[in-house]
Amino acid sequence: MKEIGKNLKIFSGRSGSLRRVLKSLTSAGIIYRTRNGLYGIADRMNLITGEFQGHRDGYGFILPEKTGEADLFIPRRKTMGAMSGDRVIARVESLKKRDGAIIKILDRARTRIIGKLCHEKGSFFVEPKGKNLPFDVLVSGNRKGAKSGNLVLVELTSYPTPTRPPEGRVLKVLPDADNPGVEIELIIEEHSLPRKFPAAVTKEAKGLTRGIRVGSRVDCRGLTTVTIDGEDAKDFDDAISIKKIKGGFILYVHIADVSHYVTWDSGIDREARQRGTSVYFPGQVIPMLPETLSNNLCSLLPRTDRYAFTVEMHVSTAGKVMKKEFYPSVINSNERLTYTAVGKMLADHDHVERKRYDTLMGDLETMGELYAILKRSRVKRGSLDFDLPEPYILLDLRGSPEGIIKAERNVSHMMIEEFMIAANEAVSSYIEGLDVPTLYRIHEAPDMAKLDELRPILKSFGLECRGLGVGAFRSILKKIKGKTESPLLNILMLRSLKQAKYSTKNTGHFGLASESYTHFTSPIRRYPDLVVHRVLKDLLSGKGMTAKNRRTLESSLPEIAVHSSATERTADEAEREIVRALRTWFMKDKVGNVYDGFVTSVNPRGLRVQLKEIFVEGFLRVSSMADDYYSFDEERFRLIGRRRKKSFTMGDEISVRVESVDVEEREVLFGIAG
Repeated sequence: MKEIGKNLKIFSGRSGSLRRVLKSLTSAGIIYRTRNGLYGIADRMNLITGEFQGHRDGYGFILPEKTGEADLFIPRRKTMGAMSGDRVIARVESLKKRDGAIIKILDRARTRIIGKLCHEKGSFFVEPKGKNLPFDVLVSGNRKGAKSGNLVLVELTSYPTPTRPPEGRVLKVLPDADNPGVEIELIIEEHSLPRKFPAAVTKEAKGLTRGIRVGSRVDCRGLTTVTIDGEDAKDFDDAISIKKIKGGFILYVHIADVSHYVTWDSGIDREARQRGTSVYFPGQVIPMLPETLSNNLCSLLPRTDRYAFTVEMHVSTAGKVMKKEFYPSVINSNERLTYTAVGKMLADHDHVERKRYDTLMGDLETMGELYAILKRSRVKRGSLDFDLPEPYILLDLRGSPEGIIKAERNVSHMMIEEFMIAANEAVSSYIEGLDVPTLYRIHEAPDMAKLDELRPILKSFGLECRGLGVGAFRSILKKIKGKTESPLLNILMLRSLKQAKYSTKNTGHFGLASESYTHFTSPIRRYPDLVVHRVLKDLLSGKGMTAKNRRTLESSLPEIAVHSSATERTADEAEREIVRALRTWFMKDKVGNVYDGFVTSVNPRGLRVQLKEIFVEGFLRVSSMADDYYSFDEERFRLIGRRRKKSFTMGDEISVRVESVDVEEREVLFGIAG
């Protein structure tokens, strides 16, 4: 530090400031402090900063924060006691194998763990319920009346190291997961998702001014405006208006002006920043903002004046945005429409629905026309068009699953998505052109090593894959479109891609083939969108961005980008676990039933099978395939019987019997029927 101070000509009286700057840069993983107190630039020391994603078997991968870097494999013995979700620094030990060792843990992701209390050889310990935690937690002190076999919530008092396990204290005994509602609550607890807002935040939200006045805003209440959302939606954060003009269209995308109510570093803002995102699962939502805002003040309710931020785009008949404007506005939505109703009107030409909304039909048909133009333009430039099936879980009045079907996506879903993509690109390119700090939504090109792993699978489907690269990736997607195996290969191709994330540096969005992309259209449920609203509002204020605001953004945005990406991954993981849990509860009383299905993946341990009748996936172990001895043919990517030569590969149809349902592991196990 003395050498740095001397070279920067920092006098001894200001050493405290230097110390704080160095500490901040070290915490951010930009520089590294060695054991003997020397500082070095992390990049030049072959170090990587990122999030550790652990596996139950102890090993894991680091998702680098820096763009352009591939994931780094961390063997079990080199995790340094890191837990899944922790932010770490690792040293790259082999560029060829792309593996390394964690050398420092910057931030711990977990403070609490759920698991089963066990007693052995005079010691109490907890077996974590989470699938990505490879160690037990030693329990000391008051066990709150917990007995061996009880499910408990444990607060960590010390974290694992390479030589000792973590320790913790029992906070409370949890009820056994004897119904789906309890199971959902356990998953929420397991991921530390905050159910309640602090009292001060709730009070601040209730005290917000409710009156709407136009003032210096653009009055858009004269435009015919609609919201189009799902039947269960309560937070309407986007609305659409459209006009057909000579040579093209004017598309207005109105987004709820959350930044009017939620200012930098207010109590609501700090809580929203910490949450990062709303979390959605069947029948429930854990909102990013208090309901006073998310379901009322900021929600673009029908026939109600609301503050909005409008993106006005003049689009040619070729799908090119010729002109774009942005401005704070006041809108009044004419109608709250659903995807189902709009789909019936535009795709099915349903006479009842069209008559019901006859005054809107002209605008809706114009929207459909523009959607087709925009999509055609986007696909032409190389955008990937994944349309993957997702489950829709039907709940009864008690919250138990009574049916699992494939969620229907019609033209209205895709139309709104297309309009949101156009608005996000317009905002991003405008801000980038002014060279001010902001958040981008980036999606890097696929890692070549992961693409290589697809070769045997693609080959098994007869797809030519010489020189598999980014260009070939798009070519293969085009070749398989419309084929029976298309949904399966789409999923595999998608899994080979890197995860999209937030960044202060724009590297483009591979999936959308977009040179500049951001998230602007969902500020009620995503914190980065709220940040981008503030940046844009500053730029449009007439004074431009002040030096103070620029410094604030430059210092805070890198951390916000990393944290928002992490909270998004946590929310996705929790949502997936809840869907898996509800699937297993739904299948509990179906043991012995026979279903037709098809193979979705193959590995040496067995087959993953998707049922046709209900949207449920389960696993068929090789050990349960008693009609032969099956081995894994790596070259043709299939399981093949040694005697009968019967084989199974992706896409094959198969009849299975439900052998067992493991609620604790959230897995459905199949056997071959007949």
